[in-house]
Amino acid sequence: MRVVIDTNVLVSGLLSPYGAAAEIVRMVVAGSLDLLYDARIVSEYEEVLSRPKFSFDRAHIDHLMEFIIHFGIPVSAIPLSKHLSDPDDEPFLEVAISGKAECLITGNAAHYHTRFKHKMQILTPRRFLNGYF
Repeated sequence: MRVVIDTNVLVSGLLSPYGAAAEIVRMVVAGSLDLLYDARIVSEYEEVLSRPKFSFDRAHIDHLMEFIIHFGIPVSAIPLSKHLSDPDDEPFLEVAISGKAECLITGNAAHYHTRFKHKMQILTPRRFLNGYF
């Protein structure tokens, strides 16, 4: 299944190893989900995970980024025709649409307008797990 994972899901999954977001991260690492990305998403992942408030080990961040780049699916995204209220969310939706993702997994599903779904689900981690696995 082709998915895009919002940064908040990745961070949550790494901070709390027993939650729904952590299960999604494990599914990506296990190869059960195909993670779509572009350079903007990888850059945001790296920037956010490197913030001192999270105290993630630099070597672990580097290893995760290498994993995503090596095993994920790079996408050349087409810009949205209409902007979202939060421009930082746009790369995730653009990659999801352009890469024909079946799901965009985010803790902020309300940030994405329903008119942008394009035959894909925009779900929280819990709803994703309850609906697909």
